[in-house]
Amino acid sequence: MPAKHARALRLWLGVLALLIVAMVLVGGATRLTDSGLSITEWQPIMGAVPPLSEADWQKAFEAYQKIPEYTELKRGMSLDQFKTIYWWEWAHRFLGRLIGIAFFVPFIGFWLLGYIPRTLLPRLIG
Repeated sequence: MPAKHARALRLWLGVLALLIVAMVLVGGATRLTDSGLSITEWQPIMGAVPPLSEADWQKAFEAYQKIPEYTELKRGMSLDQFKTIYWWEWAHRFLGRLIGIAFFVPFIGFWLLGYIPRTLLPRLIG
């Protein structure tokens, strides 16, 4: 494999490794702050944008107030407290999206350009 290809693959895989470390750290913080259920819907595309106005925040908080997490464990939580846990969950989901893009877009490009050795390909797709 040419050195140029090896450098590009090393950089790509190194960035992915750092993103995964960040995901583990943010995931741990999300868990430790009990933030994991603060976003009540999974919208892969539109959900990437957090609430942008006070009305959007209020709507998200009202949706959260309807789930058992709130009614049984966090009744009385303020909007500001909700925003704190929301940001942890949002960051965790954002990192998941980012890792997916950071893997698949370069993978397709490297594969089409022939940068990925045959011995590495099964490890990357399996």
